[in-house]
Amino acid sequence: MTRGLTPVARVPRTGLPPHAVVVGDPARAAAVAALLDGAREVSYHREYRVFSGSWKGLPVVVASHGVGGPGAILLFQELADAGVRTILRFGTAGAMRPGIRDGDLVIAEAAVRDDGVTQQLLPPEYPAVAAPEAVLALQRAAREQGAPHHRGLVWTRAAFQPGLIPLTSYDGAGLAAIEMELSALLITASLRGLTAGGVLVIDGVNADELVDGSAPFSTGGYNPHREAVAAGVERGSVVSLEALRLLAEGEAR
Repeated sequence: MTRGLTPVARVPRTGLPPHAVVVGDPARAAAVAALLDGAREVSYHREYRVFSGSWKGLPVVVASHGVGGPGAILLFQELADAGVRTILRFGTAGAMRPGIRDGDLVIAEAAVRDDGVTQQLLPPEYPAVAAPEAVLALQRAAREQGAPHHRGLVWTRAAFQPGLIPLTSYDGAGLAAIEMELSALLITASLRGLTAGGVLVIDGVNADELVDGSAPFSTGGYNPHREAVAAGVERGSVVSLEALRLLAEGEAR
């Protein structure tokens, strides 16, 4: 009965549309799927919640991958096994560059591979780069939606909260945001011949500025549950789906 399912995420091996939006939170997957026509839940196992439906006539998958690169990469690999060929990550991130505000979108051009998993797949010198067409599709969709947005490099870091090692490794390098899963997606895409990219909603400043000083591992003042962030998530949901449609249109030409 389970032969037709992948081993970890338990998604069907056949029948999924080739275009997908992936998010961290299963509840956010449901919220994005609610924008689709004919949305239905395909599977829900562990942190991996998967929906299918259509966006303006395009069949799409919306799936959650949980927190962190090691678990997320399992979903990315199994979606590829199931026939998904284009994956856009829609997530949240901390801003690392002046002028990027809460609720703004950051469209990733590439990612620093500090994700805790891809170093075991490829040498560290191998780059994690978004597909140029994905970057352009996301940028066009953001412009058409009137969503404040920025392009730039993203730091994918396995540890969410700062410890005794400060986040100063890339000071002056112009990174736009810090998050936890994108480089795992981009490396999977390179290895599997997929089209991939990412757009992130800013939900705070970088992690060094979020501690309250009471302990090295304090969560401090981090609070992503604010109106500006919620508005950014709403805009980003539409931007992600629109970018998938634009990419599919490009494939058809």
